[in-house]
Amino acid sequence: MTKVDAVVIGRNEGARLVACLASLTGLRRVVYVDSGSTDGSLEAAKAAGAEVVALDLSTPFTAARARNAGLAVLARDPPDFVQFLDGDCVLQPGWLQAALQGFAAHPAAVVICGRRRERFPSSSIYNRLIDAEWDTPIGQASACGGDALMRFAAVQAVGGYDPALIAGEEPDLCLRLRRAGGEVWRIEAEMTLHDAAMTRFGQWWQRSKRAGHAFAEGAAKHAGGPERHWQAETRRAILWGAALPAVALAGAAVHPASLALLLAWPLQVMRLTPRLGLIRAAFTVLGKLAEAQGALGYYLGRLRGKRRGLIEYK
Repeated sequence: MTKVDAVVIGRNEGARLVACLASLTGLRRVVYVDSGSTDGSLEAAKAAGAEVVALDLSTPFTAARARNAGLAVLARDPPDFVQFLDGDCVLQPGWLQAALQGFAAHPAAVVICGRRRERFPSSSIYNRLIDAEWDTPIGQASACGGDALMRFAAVQAVGGYDPALIAGEEPDLCLRLRRAGGEVWRIEAEMTLHDAAMTRFGQWWQRSKRAGHAFAEGAAKHAGGPERHWQAETRRAILWGAALPAVALAGAAVHPASLALLLAWPLQVMRLTPRLGLIRAAFTVLGKLAEAQGALGYYLGRLRGKRRGLIEYK
């Protein structure tokens, strides 16, 4: 019989973790890896029957490090497939069967993902933006998010996740899996419900800043590769979020007309609106400022020889 296990990661997810673990039915084993919770998550996971791993507090937390810790536990009795899940997500009924059928339909696949939805998209504009972000095209893909079913042996063969990355660890893993000959597919199936609990502008900004950091670090790590991993995303962040305002403000010291360069932002919003809608287009352009902050922060830290800690939004 096909052996399917799960690795769940989280910190202080409370009731969300309880719901997450309750949704993992029909699996052989569930490993929960905790990153310093103080809300009783460890006890709740044990009560739910999960194998619990508490990460050493002396080493900086990353999602990649936590997932690798879960993989290490499973390696003692390897499964055929491992379902990765964040502790603020709930697995949808029927997902595992659909994903296994996806693997049967695509023999070269090493990663299968589906539709991740926000649980409460109407609670804030930020949740609605994230819900739209999750809606990626059906078919062969370059990467997945934090929730996905993967071939255990393939993940182990490329060394698992890069524990040094504070963000963007899933696209990095998928890139290495594809270089090894595997394929990543998104199928038309409901996969998970995610609870971002994002209600404030500051949370959205931090999340966008984290994305910019991930773009820059990913592009630097895989510089020169034929995939040109996140190079375009990094250039757009720097151009729209840093270079454009810097040139406009510097030019204004010579002549105020230079401020007209900032009109490129609303023009870009107008260009994107037919495809994304006005609100999403506006936040996409505004988000370049936060992404530039994250990217430049990565470059500054690299010059200073210091690694950035987690950029969290909740």
